[in-house]
Amino acid sequence: MSFFGKILDKLGFDAGNKKVEEMLNTPVPARSPTSVAGAGPAPTAAAPAAAAATPAPTVDVTAMLEQKAAANPQKLNWRTSIVDLLKLLDLDSSVQARKELATELRCPPELMNDSAKMNVWLHKALMQKLAANGGKVPAELLD
Repeated sequence: MSFFGKILDKLGFDAGNKKVEEMLNTPVPARSPTSVAGAGPAPTAAAPAAAAATPAPTVDVTAMLEQKAAANPQKLNWRTSIVDLLKLLDLDSSVQARKELATELRCPPELMNDSAKMNVWLHKALMQKLAANGGKVPAELLD
C-alpha cells in the first residue's frame, strides 16, 4: 500500500489501491485571487463534472484529527506540522517516510533536499489532495 493510501485508510476514506492511484492523479483545484479574470468560474465549472464522474463521500478530516488529538497525550500540532500529523495517525514520520509521501504527491525536486521546505510543501499538498478527494478541510489549511 502506498504511503498516501495509508493516510487515506487512517482517515476513513474508502479507497483501494486503484482508487488511491485515481486520488493521487486527481488535480487539485487552483486557488487564485478572485481579482484575476476568469480564475473564479473555472474551478466551479470543473467541480460538478468531477463530482458526477466519481462521487466521493465527504470525510471530515478536521473532526477526525481533532478527535485523535484530544485522545493523544502528546501536544501534536497537526494543523501546521506534517510530522505531528503523521504521528497523530500512528504512521512513520521519519525523513525517509516523508520523502516517500512527497514523491507520491509529486513534490518539486528542488524541495526534496531541504527538509523544512519539503515539510511545509508536503503538509499543504496533503491537505489539498484530501480536499480534492472528498475531505472536509478548513480553507486556511489549503492556502
